[in-house]
Amino acid sequence: SVTGVQTCALPILAVDRVACPHFYHMSTVLLLLISNTFMTFAWYGHLKRRDLGMVAAVLISWGIALGEYCFQVPANRLGYGRFTAYQLKILQECITLVVFGGFAYFYLGESIRWNYAVSFVLVLAAVGFAFYDKI
Repeated sequence: SVTGVQTCALPILAVDRVACPHFYHMSTVLLLLISNTFMTFAWYGHLKRRDLGMVAAVLISWGIALGEYCFQVPANRLGYGRFTAYQLKILQECITLVVFGGFAYFYLGESIRWNYAVSFVLVLAAVGFAFYDKI
């Protein structure tokens, strides 16, 4: 916009790029974190409720996924330009794994095995390579 304030679908996250450049860039990460929390519950939350029928599980998951889009789309729109589309996708996948790790451990009660931990570290290394030119 003319004033330098980048607005998004969530007015509370309207950020002045000039006055708060670090928060402006971190807002993409924050929005991705929120969106991935919604999506993780949409995709895997029903696993704890095996008593639900398949149609109910799909409809509830679909409703939760709508919340995910309310954060994912602004995250990508705010981030694109500062980050490439490739970097946004790699960042999103890394955040997904971090969110999922917490979800599987705390919500589903699954323990993390050594090979999962190594896999997560390798994905973090991939993010480092993707952002190498920004470091």
